[in-house]
Amino acid sequence: MTGRSPSAQRLRDLARLRRVRDRIDREYAQPLDVEALARGANMSAGHLSREFKLAYGESPYSYLMTRRIERAMALLRRGDLSVTEVCFAVGCSSLGTFSTRFTELVGIPPSAYRRHAAGATEGMPSCVAKQVTRPVRNREARVAEPRLG
Repeated sequence: MTGRSPSAQRLRDLARLRRVRDRIDREYAQPLDVEALARGANMSAGHLSREFKLAYGESPYSYLMTRRIERAMALLRRGDLSVTEVCFAVGCSSLGTFSTRFTELVGIPPSAYRRHAAGATEGMPSCVAKQVTRPVRNREARVAEPRLG
């Protein structure tokens, strides 16, 4: 027995998970994987994945990809970079994986988003544009209720 209370250990684990999440937020464009994140938090990859999902509702990889897609959306709205350039700028190494994940989260492919979104936020403060264009996972999107009558 270590003499540590379960609640104190839980608080330490939550602090480590917060540091992992903050690292993902800061270093999203760097090559990150769950094993490297786990080593930095002194946890096993499996334990980190389970605890991260329990605390934040998604796996570390899913959280990382969401951050990358959010940044990609901002770069695509600017309109001065190609989809391939944006893919690599946000830390993705596979255009196919990037396009698939982008389409899953945003609902349209990155090339279509680039065409349609460039002028959609024109004149809007960047803090507002970021909020209204934040990706929503398709499984979380609200389904329109069928109209009766």
